[in-house]
Amino acid sequence: MKITIIGTGYVGLVTGTCFAELGNEVICADNDEKKIETLNAGGVPIYEPGLEELIRKNREKGRLNFTAELEGAVRASDIIFICVGTPPKEDGSADLTAMEKVSRIIAGCVDSYKLIVEKSTVPVATGEWVRMTIDTFKMKASDFDIASNPEFLREGTAIDDFMNPDRVVIGVESKKAEELLRELYEPLDTRIVVTNIRGAEIIKHASNSFLATKISFINALSNICEKVGTDVNAVAEGIGLDSRINMNFLKAGIGFGGSCFPKDLKAFIYIAEKLGYPFGLLREVQRINEMQKEIVIRKIESMLWNLPDKVIGVWGLAFKPNTDDIRSAPAMDIIRKLLDEGVRIKVFDPAAMDRARAELGDRVIYCRDIYEAAESSDCVVLMTEWNEFKEIEWDRIKEIMRQPVVMDGRNIYDPAKLKNMGFRYAGMGRG
Repeated sequence: MKITIIGTGYVGLVTGTCFAELGNEVICADNDEKKIETLNAGGVPIYEPGLEELIRKNREKGRLNFTAELEGAVRASDIIFICVGTPPKEDGSADLTAMEKVSRIIAGCVDSYKLIVEKSTVPVATGEWVRMTIDTFKMKASDFDIASNPEFLREGTAIDDFMNPDRVVIGVESKKAEELLRELYEPLDTRIVVTNIRGAEIIKHASNSFLATKISFINALSNICEKVGTDVNAVAEGIGLDSRINMNFLKAGIGFGGSCFPKDLKAFIYIAEKLGYPFGLLREVQRINEMQKEIVIRKIESMLWNLPDKVIGVWGLAFKPNTDDIRSAPAMDIIRKLLDEGVRIKVFDPAAMDRARAELGDRVIYCRDIYEAAESSDCVVLMTEWNEFKEIEWDRIKEIMRQPVVMDGRNIYDPAKLKNMGFRYAGMGRG
């Protein structure tokens, strides 16, 4: 099939590359000419394991191309995926300006049947606005269909998530649109959930909000475990082995972040309240997530007596491993709060250092590895559970630190081992 992806951000670039890998002819279009120049020169503007190699492979085979000419890209394809950003406004609603602009561009290029697919995360009824916009501004009397096909890609495992999905959700209002999308996804051999457009739009927000709820639940539970003197990891296993609950997203820590959960949770609360339903459960999920960051800071303070003028080494800045994404990352929020309390910060992350520099400037010291971040520090704080942070020369760490204090924000270290070595250790709900 001939496919155009509009928007070469995280979702668009991964989606377009994977569709090309499945044998389709794909054009990835973006009005950011610098980004397109980077891609055409062989660069990749995001960090995602395996993506650079997959892009190179499919460009060499002639199945994947990049362009800043949106109109030509729309005319050249039968299926158009809209993968533009929908950032949150102050009130939690999504900014759909880019969706409207792209809809206007598509309207001027519809010269034969097109299937226009929302891939961006959008509030319910956005599909109707896209349809109305194209109907209003199209230049020719050509047929088109609108569909919704939400993405469920996790940063760090996005290619595998696309190629081996739990399910594919399509929201359609015509048999032709359903048949085209079924044919497109047929090589993946997965379950396809078919609903109307509004149903598909709701599914995306509901999925992320539910997963965020699981995280906040286990984080709230970790605080109870702390008070009664038991380990939240054992409690999580005890409840997670129930097949109705499962272990996924039951890892206590410093809270969730990234480009999806905080934004989608906020948007879903807004959508529900606009419809007349006050979604108090999700507001509490938000509150617990913010509270975890403050709990981390107070734990650090309790181990150091006072915070001003202390030196803290931070291990990990990205909101999760295998990505350079620091959007809404708990680590970044905690660092800012610690800086406000007079703490001096040293940081290291395997992938997110450049992005952190753009956000933090010269307020922190950027290190080459975890050992440099630990050197002369009063405390080291694990923020992101990168694999390379799991095997550490603790004797060396203790020798180079000013005080042997460890704040394990992701519960990946053995408390007994570190305490026996003379470290002061705190985790999240470890008892």
